[in-house]
Amino acid sequence: ALAPRLAAPFYVDNVHALGDYAGAEVDFVFVGTCTNGRIEDLRAAAEVLRGRRVAPGTRMLVVPASSQVLEQAMEEGVLQTLVEAGATIGTPGCGPCMGRHMGVAASGERVVSTANRNFRGRMGAADAEVFLASPRTAALAAVLGRIPGEEEVAP
Repeated sequence: ALAPRLAAPFYVDNVHALGDYAGAEVDFVFVGTCTNGRIEDLRAAAEVLRGRRVAPGTRMLVVPASSQVLEQAMEEGVLQTLVEAGATIGTPGCGPCMGRHMGVAASGERVVSTANRNFRGRMGAADAEVFLASPRTAALAAVLGRIPGEEEVAP
């Protein structure tokens, strides 16, 4: 089995084992947009968050990929699970991955994102560190307030 991976700042091909960064504190977690905002991605995040809370000092934003995904997530109770855990739900479509609105990373912040780019300044401040991960890993980072260890991500 392939060990969990993430892309570290500042390039998508800067891929490492999750364990290389385990324990690093996280300020902001972003799940969604066109890349990982499908219903199955939101379900994966909700599965991790069910009955849990986003860690104090960490914020989480979820942006469904489309209005259809938003509606399906509402019907299935996925949005309720995410909101009860402390996540904020954004307008479907684009979000902070382009660094223009809705959850832009501030200076010095560490972000775990499910978007498809982590170039310097892409999500906001040029010195914000953006790690790319799966929705499951991102949701777990939100709950823990840190990048999880490989053993914590096992399904």
